[in-house]
Amino acid sequence: MKTYDIIIIGAGASGVFMSYELARLETDAKILMIDKGAYLQKRQCPIKAGAKNCLKCSPCHIMNGYGGAGTLSDGKYNITTQFGGDLHNYVGVDKALELMEYVDEVLCSMGGSDAKLYSTASSELKTTALRNNLHLLEAKVRHLGTDRNVRILGKIFDYCSERIETQFYTIIEDVEVGDDGFFVLTTDKGEKYRCKDLVMATGRSGSKWSSQICDQLGIKQKKNRVDIGVRVELPAEIFKHITDDVYESKIVYKTDKYNDMVRTFCMNPYGEVVAENTNGIVTVNGHSYADPKLRTENTNFALLVSNKFTEPFKDSNEYGESIARLSNMLGGGVLLQRFGDLVKGRRSSARRMEKCFTRPTLQATPGDLSLVIPKRQLDNIIEMIYALDKIAPGTANEDTLLYGVEVKFYNSKIDVDENLQTAVPGLYALGDGSGVTHSLSQASASGVYVGRILAEKYGKKE
Repeated sequence: MKTYDIIIIGAGASGVFMSYELARLETDAKILMIDKGAYLQKRQCPIKAGAKNCLKCSPCHIMNGYGGAGTLSDGKYNITTQFGGDLHNYVGVDKALELMEYVDEVLCSMGGSDAKLYSTASSELKTTALRNNLHLLEAKVRHLGTDRNVRILGKIFDYCSERIETQFYTIIEDVEVGDDGFFVLTTDKGEKYRCKDLVMATGRSGSKWSSQICDQLGIKQKKNRVDIGVRVELPAEIFKHITDDVYESKIVYKTDKYNDMVRTFCMNPYGEVVAENTNGIVTVNGHSYADPKLRTENTNFALLVSNKFTEPFKDSNEYGESIARLSNMLGGGVLLQRFGDLVKGRRSSARRMEKCFTRPTLQATPGDLSLVIPKRQLDNIIEMIYALDKIAPGTANEDTLLYGVEVKFYNSKIDVDENLQTAVPGLYALGDGSGVTHSLSQASASGVYVGRILAEKYGKKE
C-alpha cells in the first residue's frame, strides 16, 4: 500500500490549479492526483473523429481526463462573484477576486496572454438590456478558445509532472478513515493508497460519487438546483454586435408568465454545438476556438431555467437526468428543432431541416422538444427568445435552431468551513464537485486557495 501526504481525486480545474500551486511552492509533501479519465493527449471525442452520434464512451472524453470538463470547453474564464459560484461566501469577496485574478495571471504566463480580456462593466449593452427588461451581469472575461486552452493545460501538466505524481484511468471505489486518521482509498483495480490529507475535486461529473462518500462519512450536504434548457444556434451576425463587444454576455430575464428566471449561459461566437456524456446520459453543450480557421458561421449559447425543489422531493439532479433520458430515448441522443416549428406546435422533420437556412454544427435528430421539456420551462425559454430578439433582432427567426436538452447538474453543496475543509479532519471538498463553485475561474481559484493552505502545512523542500 503506497502512502502519500496528499491525494487529489479529480484532475479538473480545481485539481489542476491545486497541483500547480503545490508544485510552484515546492512543498515537501508527497502528492498523488487521480482521475478516471485520460491523459490530455488521449482526450479525443469520437464525434470529432467522424462518428455521427455520441458513442457513450466510458469515461466520456469531453467530461473526464486531465483538465476535466473545462479542457475541451471553449476556455472562458469569468472573473466575477456575480455568478459562477459562492466561493466569496467562504473566503470573502476581495480574496475570491484576488484568487481569480491570480488564475488569470497563470493562464497568461502559460500562453494565454494573446487572448483578449473583455469586460461588461461599462458596456452600452447593459443600458440597452435594461431598457428591454433584461439584466446583464458584470464580469471580466478571458476567452482562451478550446485550442489554446488545451495547449495551456499541456504546459501546466509539464510544469507539475516532476513534482506531482498522476494516475489516469483510475476510479476510487471506496474511502475509509483509519484509526490513525489516515484515509485509505481502494481503486477499481484493487489497489490501495493511504494519505494524511484527501482532496475531493471531482467536478460535476463526479457528483454522485462525492455525495456517496459524504453520506458514508456522515458529512452534511445541502441539495442544490438543476438547470434545464436548450442550446440555441443562429447565424453569428445576429449576435455580432454583442459578442464583439463583451464576448460572453450573461443575461438574466424574469418571465411575465411564471415570474421565473431564465439566463443565457456559455456563449460561443463562431463556435460549434457538441454532445457530452454525463453518467451515461447524452446532453448538449457548446465550444468555440481562438484560431480563425476553426470558426464556424454560427454562434451558440444556452438558455437555462433554474429549478429548485421543496420537500418531499430531494434529488434535483435526478429530475434533470430523467428529462435528458427522455430526449435520448426519443432522439437516440440530442434532439434538434427549428424555433418556428416549436412555436407552431409541429416537429422539425428531416424535410423541414433541408429547407433551413441555419446550418447545424452538430448532427442531431430532428424532433419535437415539447415532448421532452416540461411546459413551464419551455414557455419560459420561448418568452426569453422573444425578449432577446429586442436587443438582437433575428433571435426569434423561424430558422433559429434549438438543441435539447442542455442540463447543468450541480453537486449537493457539501458542508465545508472557511478553508473548504469538511467536518472530517483532513478531508477537503473544492471546485464544482463541492457545490461551492460553478465555473472555471472559481473552481481554479478554490484549487489555488487549498493548495496554499496545504503547502503551508507541509512546508517547503530544503
